[in-house]
Amino acid sequence: KKKNPPQKGAKKVVIGPSPASGARRARSGAKRPKARAAGDSGGPPAVRGIALGLYPDGRKNVARFDRMIDEIADVGANYVALVVTWAQRDVNSIRIAAGPETIDDATLRHAIDRAHQRELDVLVFPIVTVRKLSPGQWRGTLRPRDTDAWWQSYERFIAHYAAIAGEKRAAAFLLGSELGSTEAWQYRWYHLISRIERMYSGQLIYSANWDHYTQVSFWRRLDIIGVTGYFELSRDKNATEADLKEAWLRVRSELVGFARARKKPLWITEVGYTSVDGAATRPWDYLMAGPVDVEEQRRLYAAFVGAWDNTPTLRGVFFWNWYGKGGADDRGYTPKGKPAEAILRRWFGPPRSEGTPR
Repeated sequence: KKKNPPQKGAKKVVIGPSPASGARRARSGAKRPKARAAGDSGGPPAVRGIALGLYPDGRKNVARFDRMIDEIADVGANYVALVVTWAQRDVNSIRIAAGPETIDDATLRHAIDRAHQRELDVLVFPIVTVRKLSPGQWRGTLRPRDTDAWWQSYERFIAHYAAIAGEKRAAAFLLGSELGSTEAWQYRWYHLISRIERMYSGQLIYSANWDHYTQVSFWRRLDIIGVTGYFELSRDKNATEADLKEAWLRVRSELVGFARARKKPLWITEVGYTSVDGAATRPWDYLMAGPVDVEEQRRLYAAFVGAWDNTPTLRGVFFWNWYGKGGADDRGYTPKGKPAEAILRRWFGPPRSEGTPR
């Protein structure tokens, strides 16, 4: 942070917008969640989301995810991004596979069901992780030694979770996240999108890194422009809330202009901050050293809300990441039990009671 010709038996790749994308928009528009105050009329965006990493802990313990999903609903969110991972060995690998960092499919299905019980719509959010990294390497710098083999593996990974998303009627599905070195592979991405359209009818989204969203070659085939929000807002570890808001306003102008030019809604697919002194300088750095600083995290949340409140082009936001113990001594991204949680509660508004239609 912080590829391969059409497979045997595949239909012809659709170049440009496809009829399926229009059908997705029509269907998904009917189940768009009701907002306390939608972005078009003031307040937060229609999609008010929080991400939840489904990370194994060595036990078959779905109760902990039930508890976290309940907490997300109680904060006032109406969407949850359920994050699942497969991994590859290094940036040159050609095989992506489930491993120790991968939650079992039964738990994912259970989490989707629990979210629906709590009247949360679901974004299924598959991510590639890389186990062995050298300085400067991450999933945005993949260089597979055999591009065709890697892309076959990637399509298998994405199709696996698209099938579950379709089966469980998840409202949205993420086709990829922060894969900067692949984003010029338009033909391959078009092929993957066509394949997923045949098995999943909800909204399709890609999550581009905050410094690379202009390089994505396949936005026209997606329903939503997704961008992560780890913009470096300041070099000053003691930046004020006003300074941070001003930095976000400059970013907002660029993102809104980009989305409007493409006539697409904008989702900020990840935005969050560690509870560490100086988090504003490197929001993407989950290993950042320094003393715990939940007040800086609060300022960063408040600046984001102040800058983006009542922005019609912003249709969705997902705060990263509810997973973690939370509390005043927690240095991770979660806002749980910290002053930042109060910012979310005020912006999102009161939670819906169970049984309210999505």
